Amino acid sequence: MSGFFGVVSNEDCVTDVFFGTDYHSHLGTSRGGISVWSGNGFNSKIHNIENTQFRAKFEADLPELKGNMGIGCISDIEPQPLTVRSHLGQYAISTVGRINNLYDIAANAFNSRNIHFLETSKGAINPTELVSIIIDQEDTFKDGLLKVQELVDGSCSILLLTPGGIYASRDRLGRTPVIVGKKEGSYCISFESSAFPNLGYTFEYELGPGEIILLSTDGIEKIAPPRDKMKICAFLWVYYGYPSSTYEGMNVEVMRYRNGASLARNDCVEIDMVAGIPDSGVGHAIGYSNQSKVPFGRPFIKYTPTWSRSFMPQEQDIRNLVAKMKLMPVPELVAGKRLLFCDDSIVRGTQLRETVDLLYQCNAREVHIRPACPPLVFGCKYLNFSTSRSEMDLAARQAIIEMEGKEPESFDAYCDPANEKYHRMVDCICQRLNFSTLKYQNLPDMLEAIGIGKDRICTYCWNGKE
Repeated sequence: MSGFFGVVSNEDCVTDVFFGTDYHSHLGTSRGGISVWSGNGFNSKIHNIENTQFRAKFEADLPELKGNMGIGCISDIEPQPLTVRSHLGQYAISTVGRINNLYDIAANAFNSRNIHFLETSKGAINPTELVSIIIDQEDTFKDGLLKVQELVDGSCSILLLTPGGIYASRDRLGRTPVIVGKKEGSYCISFESSAFPNLGYTFEYELGPGEIILLSTDGIEKIAPPRDKMKICAFLWVYYGYPSSTYEGMNVEVMRYRNGASLARNDCVEIDMVAGIPDSGVGHAIGYSNQSKVPFGRPFIKYTPTWSRSFMPQEQDIRNLVAKMKLMPVPELVAGKRLLFCDDSIVRGTQLRETVDLLYQCNAREVHIRPACPPLVFGCKYLNFSTSRSEMDLAARQAIIEMEGKEPESFDAYCDPANEKYHRMVDCICQRLNFSTLKYQNLPDMLEAIGIGKDRICTYCWNGKE
């Protein structure tokens, strides 16, 4: 994933941009960047943050950055924000999303002989640079941003910093949030509303799907209206959204309590303690504990001084090692206990298998797993939080292939909890990962816990349908 944050202010805004961007560190660990409009030009900094947190990397840059407008970005993919000079003027640009047809768009752009792409992203085309080229081929920023929405297969939300303010464009189907905050003399615009309170901002406005605004110290100017259809990503609430953030009126932590309570209402297992896999499983576990009246405990403690971010680093084998090393068991709370763990989801299952094995090494009596969403049968094709994952690596897909001997023509039966094939798949995953029992959340209850209307939520990962 990626996240961005921008500010327009009557005073210097660098501190707000710095901390507001840092509050998106849970969304990416590859590159971080800040671009500030000084009145005469842009002052921009981009750093590699794969092994160093954003805040530590950028603190030394702050004395050099002065201005009353700026944007920042945390990215798992490409260096950004980028600064551009075109016939539309000077601007800085940051994007969040995924462009599936990136090379098709680039090939069409090459028809204009003065178009080229800088190989700044390990030889690949920088998606944010591609977006800037689409914009620059139009007569106005508005037309350019609308053209991006029309051309991109996937999703693309954009912050575009100009001398006149910040243009913000939410992706065509609103798969990711774009939210405006306000305080005296300043406006901010953000992926995560959790960045607001400590910086003194309060919620002002949330862009609708495909909506475009221009944000200045004078307020919000509506550039293009919201579209009717929304398909916001459900994983915002289940997994990668920050607990104190709210999207479409539903807070992440509140949803997780509701979702965990729903899991408990549909369960009848005899256990001694409920726990959450840190960090995103904890809210679901609290909801389960409150509903079931089974005590909540922490038989695992996350070692945060050096391993504070679950996405770091990029290589999967090292990530698996980090996942193992950062969770420290409390043997006194494990030995002889029947434990139930809530987790946000099961992707490959490798890390969770190692976690469960460690619990058994600490003499756990039983370990029951309750994922907060249905089995992941399809890889996301709309957002970049899962670009490194092959569908064939998914625990559900591996179980299906083990049962069928090959990929079936249709996965519908495996997405239906009323079908016997679904239960065989779950049993297969349970045995392979060495759980005492495994029971997934069902899709209707998860959607009800989100509570914004099932037709407005993307469910592709679970049933292959938007």
